[in-house]
Amino acid sequence: MTRILLYSSEPVQAQGLSSVLAGNSDLRLVGVSGSADDLAIRMETEKPDILLLDLTSNVTFQLLRELRKRHDRCNMLLWVNAISTELAFQAMGLGVRGIVRKTLPAETLIECLRKVNQGELWFEKNLTDSMLSARKVSLTRREGQLVTLLSQGLKNKEIATCLGVSENTVKVYLSRLFQKVGVKDRFELALYGLRNVAAGEGRWDQPAPQSSHDAPGTIPVQGLRSLMLDGLQRPAWSAAL
Repeated sequence: MTRILLYSSEPVQAQGLSSVLAGNSDLRLVGVSGSADDLAIRMETEKPDILLLDLTSNVTFQLLRELRKRHDRCNMLLWVNAISTELAFQAMGLGVRGIVRKTLPAETLIECLRKVNQGELWFEKNLTDSMLSARKVSLTRREGQLVTLLSQGLKNKEIATCLGVSENTVKVYLSRLFQKVGVKDRFELALYGLRNVAAGEGRWDQPAPQSSHDAPGTIPVQGLRSLMLDGLQRPAWSAAL
């Protein structure tokens, strides 16, 4: 018997899954959790074989890390309407065994649950193709900080203030980043930054240390370690540094 625990705050969704599983003697919904605190308790008491996570804003990468660390024998599945390449790539890296869309037929969901419980992975071909074709660009601490601040909508002068450097230094970093990442302008770089921040892309644990050129009172900024690039459509115009 495969024991399944659902993480969802939608009662109708839980009832629907229960109905889908009702006619399958080898699959059993052992519980439904609607909060992170309750999930930790249910994981300990129910000891599920599969954790089916409704992908909402409450499902963070920190939560996935903690679940993988404490319950490494439980197979985690994401139940999604849609998912970006960046987020899927990071989820896979954190031990998620599959990503299944809510729009798929009930029979396909059943097949997915069985295969994952047997040790297989479940990722749609177009998603794996996208991940394989994506390019990963490593960033220095300072570059990661700059991309993070840029994705927050800050202008060069504001970025310079946060990092404790001159505005000209920010322009130099941006120019180098455009070439390194392969983008035309700050708008496109900011879009990549936003998508990677939302996807939980790995970050430097500590802000970049101050150098002798940094101004006093520099604001600590935790930047991205890298950018996942999966063919974001380029804007037709180019903005100035």
